[in-house]
Amino acid sequence: MSSAALHLYEQLSEATDDKTRAKIIAEAFSQHEDRYPHLKEIATESHVRESELRLQKEIEVKIKEVEVKIKEVEGKIKDSESRLTRAIYRQTLWIIGSVGTVIAAIHLLEWLLTQLS
Repeated sequence: MSSAALHLYEQLSEATDDKTRAKIIAEAFSQHEDRYPHLKEIATESHVRESELRLQKEIEVKIKEVEVKIKEVEGKIKDSESRLTRAIYRQTLWIIGSVGTVIAAIHLLEWLLTQLS
């Protein structure tokens, strides 16, 4: 038993009536609250567990939200890739067509020049 507890026990044992004992107990509680004011703020194991469960649930919700956004971004990326592929294909056709036209024009000019001379 600690000295404070022993002192309280002695005071209660020596008290002559219930009113005095009640006053001694009230003073002991008051001293305890003055000495440990932060005890009201200490989280219990159940408080910590409740917070942990709440945080886990929030994390799961956020993960699902992120997964949805990832799928949206993946869809946009696939769409962009598809559009780029089509644009590159069309551009390639235009380049081949333009080069072919230039070559044909050169051959035509050569032929015309040979015909005129």
